[in-house]
Amino acid sequence: MTIGVAAATYSAQLAGRDPAAPAVVTESATWTTAELWARAAAAADWLDEVGVPAGGLVPAITATSADALALSIGALGSGRVLAPLGTRLTVRELAACVEGLEAPVLVADAGIGEAAAAVAAETGRRLAPLPEFARSRRALDFGAEPDSVAMILHTSGTSGLPKQVQIRQDRLATRVRANSALMGFDAESIYASATGFHHIAGLGMFVVALGSGAAVAPYARFSIDAWRGLEARGVTHTLIVPTIIEMLLGAGELHSRHLQVLQYGSSPIHPETLRATVEALPGVRLIQMFGQTEGSPISILTPDDHLLAASGRPDLLRSVGRAAPGVELRIEAPDADGVGEVLARAEYLFKVDEEGWLHSGDLGRLDGDGYLYLVGRRGDKIISGGENIYPVEVEQVLARHPAVRDVAVVGVLDRYWGEVVKAVLVVADRQHAPSEEELRVFCRRQLAGIKVPVVWEFRDELPRSPSGKILRRLLQEPAP
Repeated sequence: MTIGVAAATYSAQLAGRDPAAPAVVTESATWTTAELWARAAAAADWLDEVGVPAGGLVPAITATSADALALSIGALGSGRVLAPLGTRLTVRELAACVEGLEAPVLVADAGIGEAAAAVAAETGRRLAPLPEFARSRRALDFGAEPDSVAMILHTSGTSGLPKQVQIRQDRLATRVRANSALMGFDAESIYASATGFHHIAGLGMFVVALGSGAAVAPYARFSIDAWRGLEARGVTHTLIVPTIIEMLLGAGELHSRHLQVLQYGSSPIHPETLRATVEALPGVRLIQMFGQTEGSPISILTPDDHLLAASGRPDLLRSVGRAAPGVELRIEAPDADGVGEVLARAEYLFKVDEEGWLHSGDLGRLDGDGYLYLVGRRGDKIISGGENIYPVEVEQVLARHPAVRDVAVVGVLDRYWGEVVKAVLVVADRQHAPSEEELRVFCRRQLAGIKVPVVWEFRDELPRSPSGKILRRLLQEPAP
């Protein structure tokens, strides 16, 4: 780690970066820290020009790019607060977020002008298209107070409209230290992610890399070609989801000369996929972090856990690991099976109660070794005939069927039982899909009868949020 990572605020961590060190690595150029600061200073000048007041909020609908990173630091270094918003949100969702931000100007990428114009019109904001930033000699101010707000992120909105999460300077600095240690960042590291800029795993991880003295390699959207391009940039650390790992394996493209750490998230990795990944990337450390916008990481499946899973403990892959260093975990109001709401306490969690606990809204249980197993969201629990059924448990069973490529389980109303289990499946070949009876028998071998789906539906894809989470509320009605 660099000296700056020990600072009390995130702004001070940025101020501690080596001016000559690489900071942003694009397809065509490498910006040093000094270059990034000059571009950020130009962004601060531009915010003055478009009328964002000192101390004001900056709602921005933008994809991941070098200029978006310059905007984030320019806002921070001029006393403003960036609030990035997802480019795939609907006009209704975006307007709700913008209405909650007292800001006269809405920043947006030129490529999403039509949607941004609709949001600006609906909310009465002036629209300012994000430009390419040149350089400015303006001095950035990295002297923020520890309890001031560094940025505002929004939750994914899977159970309603996205909600604000204010990211404080001191807690963000602590998060940088914690995540940097877990990822193994140093001044030689180059981090890449195609996760949305608005996301805790997008900008939230770029923040960690930059605060640690590492460089970042921004790219807006995953593709095989984009993955190949990361090799040329010398990327050492990256974040992708298991679906993309499967895609790369299938294309014979999961290889890299420079990669040291592969972070994945959003869903578990299949044991066979893990084994193939370990073979394709010998020596690369795999890591999974569980967390949310309100605070991350909560728990971690370490590189050693993945090696253990690959050598005979595949059950560990159904967990999200054990408490991350510095995190206290507990299960609130557990039922007879030990399942209750997951609560976490740590110095870097952003939205906590008076005693410092983050109420995650996730249901889970802890085993005797401290591994956390999630079973669903608090509102996703299915109660059928008075019995509690957790969708994730059923999904994990169905995901092991060789024909199933994606699956989600929800509860639907039933006059007799109150609710029954519905499974929505994406299969490899719709023409040769397994029959409902075959699937019932497959489930019954591993699940109590009450947990076996009663309603079955096949779709070409599952509805997901911009961050990749399944929108279960849209699955409780028949397919459109």
